[in-house]
Amino acid sequence: MDSPGDRTAPGAPLHDAVLLSLGDPEAAARELTVLLERGLDPDGPDEDGLTPLYAAAVQGAADLVRLLLAAGAAPDRPSGTEGLPLCAAAVWGHLAVVRELLAAGARPDAREEFDLTPLAWAVRGGHVEVVEALLDAGADPDLPGAGEESPLCAAADRGSPAIVRALLGRGAVAGRAQALATARRWSALDVEAELTARLRAAHSAPGAAFSVRRTLGADGTERVEVWLLGSDGAARSGDSRDAGHAEVVRLLEAVRPGASA
Repeated sequence: MDSPGDRTAPGAPLHDAVLLSLGDPEAAARELTVLLERGLDPDGPDEDGLTPLYAAAVQGAADLVRLLLAAGAAPDRPSGTEGLPLCAAAVWGHLAVVRELLAAGARPDAREEFDLTPLAWAVRGGHVEVVEALLDAGADPDLPGAGEESPLCAAADRGSPAIVRALLGRGAVAGRAQALATARRWSALDVEAELTARLRAAHSAPGAAFSVRRTLGADGTERVEVWLLGSDGAARSGDSRDAGHAEVVRLLEAVRPGASA
C-alpha cells in the first residue's frame, strides 16, 4: 500500500486529514484547516475520485463538513461513483451533517444513482430526525425513490409510525393504498422471524448463525435488527425494521376518505 506521502491525487492530503476524524477529530480539524489555508481545492478528489466532502459526510464529521463548505466545497457535487454528500449523510442518519449541507444549499430532492434521494435513504434507514430535517427544507413528501416507491410506501415497509406521521403532516398522499397494504402484511408477521428468513434465503445459509438486537426509538417503537454471522462470529449482512406496522395501519386508515391513493 502506498504511504500518504506517495499519493499524488489533488485531494489526497485532504482525504488523509478527513480520515483522522475517525480517531482524533480535533487533530483532523487542525490539519484540514492548514491544508485549506494553503489553497488546496476543497473539492479535490482522491485517487478513487471521491471528494473530501463526501468522505466527511459518510463519517458524520460535521465540523469538517463545515470547514470544507466554508472553503467553497460544492454541497451537491457527486463524488466519483459513490453519489451525493447529502445522500451519504442521510443513509447513516448523520443529522448534523444533513443540516450543514442543507444550510449550504444542498438540494433536498437531488437524485443520485438508481434514482435514490436523500429522503428515500433516510426513510429506508428509519432516521426520523433526518426525514424531518429534509421535509423542513422542502423535500417533496411524495417524490418517488427507486422503483417508483413513494416515501409513504417505504415508511410503511420500514414500520415507522414517526416517519409516517411526518410524511402525512407534510401532505403525503402518493401510494397510500399500497402503503396500507404493506403495513397490514407486516403487522401479521413476526418481524424477527421474517428478517431472519430473508437473510437466510438471500445468502443461501441454511445452517447460519444470527444475532438479534432490539432497541427502542424515541417514540417508543421497537427496532429489530437481525445480523447474519460469519464463521468467525463477525456480522456479514443485516437487515432491520421498526415493529410499528400496526400503528402505521391505524395512521393510514385514519386518513380522511377521498384522499388520493
